[in-house]
Amino acid sequence: MSQLICKNLLVGYEGKAILDPLNFEIHAGGYLCVVGENGAGKSTLMKTLLGLQQPISGQIEMGDGLRRNEIGYLPQQTIVQRDFPASVQEIVLSGCQSRCGLRPFYSREEKQLAQDAMHKMQIGSLAKRCYRELSGGQQQRVLLARALCATRKMLLLDEPVSGLDPKATTEMYHLIEKLNQQEGITVLMISHDIQAAVCYASHILHVGETIFFGTREAYLQSPQGRLFAAGKGGAK
Repeated sequence: MSQLICKNLLVGYEGKAILDPLNFEIHAGGYLCVVGENGAGKSTLMKTLLGLQQPISGQIEMGDGLRRNEIGYLPQQTIVQRDFPASVQEIVLSGCQSRCGLRPFYSREEKQLAQDAMHKMQIGSLAKRCYRELSGGQQQRVLLARALCATRKMLLLDEPVSGLDPKATTEMYHLIEKLNQQEGITVLMISHDIQAAVCYASHILHVGETIFFGTREAYLQSPQGRLFAAGKGGAK
């Protein structure tokens, strides 16, 4: 069943589109990577899907009972966010805020949800540690655990391995794959790493001067896929 369907979607700013109309869909349990050149509009698309900005035209439809406030989001980190003076547990638990409604406190169920998310990300032992003291890889695990507290259905990840060393990058990809394959969580990930995209994703959305949407196998046979796989496209 389709969880997210985009029909003739135009994204951009101040009424000016930065991409041709987009038509794609994500099925429950799918893994879609969005790739393309720097400045092609990948992050703008992500913000539009999250409702953080309005589309210029077109439709975004949600199925399988999915609602926007049930989507877990892992944005790109800023320098200020990396220095946030809170404990790991506090940050992960804040992912439950959309579940609280008007309640000014977290329920026992929500606290357990945070504990489970930390366990899945293998950071349970860091619960009391200050976030700012962690390595980049550990911080990304914390933020992914936070995103998990908001969803049981879909994760939107914006460059989740940006700035990580090779070991932390591999570990993060494996954790995301496990959430997709074992937990059945749908993944939509912006990535500059085309090799990882075609390794892990079930489908590819290539944005830029030309648009492609299809399976990773079809992408590798497409003009865009052949160029990027050869390392000539600068898929960032």
